[in-house]
Amino acid sequence: MSELTLKNFELTRDFFLKNVEGMSAEMADIQPEGFNNNIRWHVGHVLVTAEHFMFGYPEKSKVLPANYIGLFNRGTSPADWKGEVPTLQELTTQLKDQLDRIKQIPAERFQDQLKQPFFGLNTVAELAVFSNYHETYHSGQINAMKKVIEKLAVKQS
Repeated sequence: MSELTLKNFELTRDFFLKNVEGMSAEMADIQPEGFNNNIRWHVGHVLVTAEHFMFGYPEKSKVLPANYIGLFNRGTSPADWKGEVPTLQELTTQLKDQLDRIKQIPAERFQDQLKQPFFGLNTVAELAVFSNYHETYHSGQINAMKKVIEKLAVKQS
């Protein structure tokens, strides 16, 4: 991986984790009016999507449990969760571990062509950049949700 791409991954993931670390599980499970999901869903979604983009989850990567697809894939919702759902702490630990694995990907792999283009992207490197964009988008969603939740808490007290 190029040093710049790796630096972007580290910076993006660091900001993302700082955004959710120290947050209570209760706060992470609130779904404010106007939002499709809760914060815990966004954290799991970022984890699952990066695992898919960078490691071919669930077909090639078995690091994450198979049920994560049904919990956090695009189009899923906490309202539909059944069975065991990982805690916010488990998800943040898995995000940290995932970054360590991403840093171990050989640089030459990023020049590999994708089997078919994805949103006009053709290489693993381009997909890695898109993964960073995706993560920052969801970080913004989490920030917005936190502000709404905190404002509601103030109004209720």
